[in-house]
Amino acid sequence: MAEAVLEVTGLCRTFGTVRAVDDVSFTLAAGGSLGIVGESGSGKTTTARIVVGLEQADTGRVLVRGRERGGRARGRGERLARAREVQMVFQDPYLSLDPRTSVAAALRETLRLHAPGTDHAARIRELLDQVGLGGRAAEALPRQLSGGQRQRVAIARALAVEPAVLVLDEAVAALDVSVQAQVLNLLAEIRERTGVGYLFITHDLGVVRCVTDDVVVMRHGRIVEAGPTGEVLDAPRHPYTRLLLESVPRPGWDPERIAAARRAL
Repeated sequence: MAEAVLEVTGLCRTFGTVRAVDDVSFTLAAGGSLGIVGESGSGKTTTARIVVGLEQADTGRVLVRGRERGGRARGRGERLARAREVQMVFQDPYLSLDPRTSVAAALRETLRLHAPGTDHAARIRELLDQVGLGGRAAEALPRQLSGGQRQRVAIARALAVEPAVLVLDEAVAALDVSVQAQVLNLLAEIRERTGVGYLFITHDLGVVRCVTDDVVVMRHGRIVEAGPTGEVLDAPRHPYTRLLLESVPRPGWDPERIAAARRAL
């Protein structure tokens, strides 16, 4: 069994009277891919933000390569070291990129912070090649690129620091279906080549089936089911997981029955 690159234990996070994350625990193997699924408000994005360090848990532990990430980082060096461990790719690549900054400049700024002694020009070419973008994209501004190309730039920027874990928060949700497939295939190739671990945050069960080894199902801040992706999606044990699967439109789909089942659950 592969060594764990990410261990999350007993995470809790409360906002006022709302318990957004309630005793959440899971493990991501080195080079593995874990999906966290659930509807809006299930707590999946808050969990991801805690893992990355954008939110602080009230209680619980997050370990990356066996080192705890709890508490505030002490000094610039520790903040940068933590950032190198876990990177995040957001849903909207246009909002996550500076519209005034070219692709090469965005990558160069990341490398300047995290790898000041390297050949930045060579590394930028390597990163663009890694995500399937040619050299002509280097001087382009985000508005001059398609949605799929912008997301590839966001992935390249995240990979620039060689993270142990890449968190993808609905990273293909804003893309056309054909472009989604291209980006998911690219991510599969990158994982195989680099050994980076993926934490996929999504509501799309099709994405989960394609790109994850294991899956965690969340509802109202708690994990209701977890296991190998094929087992969970093919033979779900929890009524909520079955409801999520039945909610996917297909021939014979009855939205009124699904809505009634949701109210009854």
